[in-house]
Amino acid sequence: MAYRVPTSLDLSAEERAELERWARRRKTAQGLALRARIVLLASDGRSNTAIAAELSTGKHTVGKWRERFARERTDGLLDEPRSGAPRRIGDEQVAELIDRTLCERRQGATHWSQRSMAKVSGVSGATVGRVWRAFGLQPHRSETFKLSTDPLFAEKVRDIVGLYLAPPARALVLCVDEKSQVQALDRTQPLLPLRPGQVERRTHDYARHGTTSLFAALDVKAGTVIGQCYPRHRASEFRRFLDEIEAAVPADLDVHLVLDNSATHKTKLIRDWLARRAHYHVHFTPTSASWINQVERWFGLLTERAIRRGVHCSVDELERDIRAFIEATNADPRPFRWVKSAASILASVKRFCLRALEAEPETKPLTRTSDAGH
Repeated sequence: MAYRVPTSLDLSAEERAELERWARRRKTAQGLALRARIVLLASDGRSNTAIAAELSTGKHTVGKWRERFARERTDGLLDEPRSGAPRRIGDEQVAELIDRTLCERRQGATHWSQRSMAKVSGVSGATVGRVWRAFGLQPHRSETFKLSTDPLFAEKVRDIVGLYLAPPARALVLCVDEKSQVQALDRTQPLLPLRPGQVERRTHDYARHGTTSLFAALDVKAGTVIGQCYPRHRASEFRRFLDEIEAAVPADLDVHLVLDNSATHKTKLIRDWLARRAHYHVHFTPTSASWINQVERWFGLLTERAIRRGVHCSVDELERDIRAFIEATNADPRPFRWVKSAASILASVKRFCLRALEAEPETKPLTRTSDAGH
């Protein structure tokens, strides 16, 4: 009986290196890694039977990839692109589904679900989902936005961003604001701590133990923070905090204060204090544009890392943790890096406004069917 002699394989150095890389790399598909091992063993003169036994696969599989590599080299080991199942929904149906999603409102609801859209369109929910994903449509999601109506918006943005990107010589730029009514909250049951396989858990209800107001000034260049807690949030407390700032900064430097438009920042008491200090310069942010005040970002870190998951049985405990966070910030200061120029911010706002004006504000009510159950 005649036996077929397996094709011998001779590998170049480049082919061997690529096959070894496929065989050992973790992210390689398992099918491709198996084919690479088959070819590497075949190049060592091993028989198909021996290779099949070592790799726990079929002898015909070994022979198939040995022969394909002999004909097409490494390209022959790669999977060819597959067309997939034929599409069952035509372009007209896709266009109608997208038009209904964008222009019509589901009767009895504020938005479409896959099931309700599938019912009125005559296709499956999976098909609706595929079409929505292909065109980036997410009817279940909604986001908020707010545009400043300040008539001096552009001028104020240029002024404050200019301070961030090119601060004046021999001057401090301080972003100042208040985080008012910070609550000292205690949980009604003991906290269940973090354990292997179990996240930290706490009760959803809580007991209030009073509030405090944090006044903070962030040094834009150094990343350090001057902070002080007060029981109330009034112009008199802000006046005392300005004294804290004055005592903490060198007297021979100009001080640029970035403030929002809170009424506590514009009272006669504050105006008189600033008028007596010519080296203090105030830069008011545009209305409804707190994002431009960098201390707001620091407030976010404070909330996330020291307040939201904290347990405080008294205002003193809350203020102690706030002071500890300020001390940790000043021990290892990391200033925020402002990268957007005023021109790019204004251009982005302009593009958003133009898109909003071009959008169709009204939707056509859908009266063909009702599907209030989904």
